[in-house]
Amino acid sequence: MGRRTLLATVGWLAAAVLATLIGVAAIRLVGESITGTPGGVRSQAEVERALAAPVPTPAMPSGPAASASSSPTVGPSATPGQRRSFSTPGGTAVAECVGSEVRLVSWAPAQGYRVKDVDRGPDDDAEVTFTGPAGEFEVNVGCIGGEPVARPGDSD
Repeated sequence: MGRRTLLATVGWLAAAVLATLIGVAAIRLVGESITGTPGGVRSQAEVERALAAPVPTPAMPSGPAASASSSPTVGPSATPGQRRSFSTPGGTAVAECVGSEVRLVSWAPAQGYRVKDVDRGPDDDAEVTFTGPAGEFEVNVGCIGGEPVARPGDSD
């Protein structure tokens, strides 16, 4: 009976070692996606190059700009013939001119606000109204010389 126990123990140990080796080989085969960082470890020079590279600017800012008045303010990156962003305390909208007509490309309410009404165009004017705790804020835009510009109030 001692011989059977010894054979069973040796067999069990061999199976455990074999299973462990197969597991380690499988992890190596799959690679770093399981055991390391995705994309591998970057050298300091690679990190510096990535940080020095220019970052593309989104058409819409990540958060609405705070403004003391209810009239929209124009974003600093606006250039003629391109998209322009307009901000109010209630939210932000991005507009572009298509010929002599304006079109809202996107809009986003500020935190705590929601979109009440949208007329995205293309038309002679486009508008979005945000409503929230401090009231309603309207972004009303049109085109002058192929460039989106803020218009005061309701043009109806």
